[in-house]
Amino acid sequence: MNPSVSVVTPFHNSAQYLRECIESVLTQDRGDFEYIILDNGSTDCGGHIAREYAKDDARVRVESTDRLLPQVENYNTALRMISPSTRYCKLVQADDWLYPTCLSNMVDLADRHPSVGLVSAYELQHDSVTGGHLEAGIEFLSGREAARLYMVDDAHMFGSPSTVMYRADLVRARSDFFDLNRIHEDTEIVFELLKRGDFGFVHQVLSYSRRNEGSISDTIKDYLTQKLDQLIVVARYGPDFLDPDEYTACLARKRRAYYRALARRWLRDLGRQDDEFWQYQRDALALIDHEVEPSRIARELVPGVIDRALHGRQ
Repeated sequence: MNPSVSVVTPFHNSAQYLRECIESVLTQDRGDFEYIILDNGSTDCGGHIAREYAKDDARVRVESTDRLLPQVENYNTALRMISPSTRYCKLVQADDWLYPTCLSNMVDLADRHPSVGLVSAYELQHDSVTGGHLEAGIEFLSGREAARLYMVDDAHMFGSPSTVMYRADLVRARSDFFDLNRIHEDTEIVFELLKRGDFGFVHQVLSYSRRNEGSISDTIKDYLTQKLDQLIVVARYGPDFLDPDEYTACLARKRRAYYRALARRWLRDLGRQDDEFWQYQRDALALIDHEVEPSRIARELVPGVIDRALHGRQ
């Protein structure tokens, strides 16, 4: 069999959910895939669970790292293991799972639109469905249109790493698929791909993403990551996808929204400032040659202070 899809699950100590993840891949209604499971130095029984499935299904290949890798490096290592001949690549994080028609729906759409470099769909995230920003009849956008919708209209169509499928030649073309020098590497890779390909969207819920207490995403969820993400994406990629005047206006709007959120956070934490929060902001902004500007925070504080004075602390 020549598989058309490389499915990849990198994991570390994910035994609690790994079996559910693996079975969701193996019960896909489209079977022409290879499944690479990379054990990153697990000390629980996750590696044993993965090898159980590999014994019974020739599509499953279990690999191990020779040392404990940081998460992004672990993901990149797993993605380098995909076959040189597959057409598509689907990452499934070890605590997430796929609905049975995920691969067939995504591959069918990508086959109909060969220029597509990235396919997404609705995602069930805990108990909420996300990704609903396109009219039902729209399944294809140019890379420029898709990027512009995100930047200008706040259309969040790309979901988590478990939500999307990549064209495999674009994965193989990058030695490190996810950039190691990014704060939100899974968001920024979308715009790298949209510079080289178009965008497809399946109007069905095809994946489930779990929110885990103590995970990296859970730890930073109160760090204004969405506002920060939007500002960084527009600053870094806006010139690639927006006209100059539109870029200037969009960047100003994202910066204003970000600093308004920073001001609200400063007021909320008055007297007990969180050093880790502010260091996170400084580190993220430094990647786009920006820095936290106290004067901007001060300008946004004025309406917040007035509101507190009139209505009390919320």
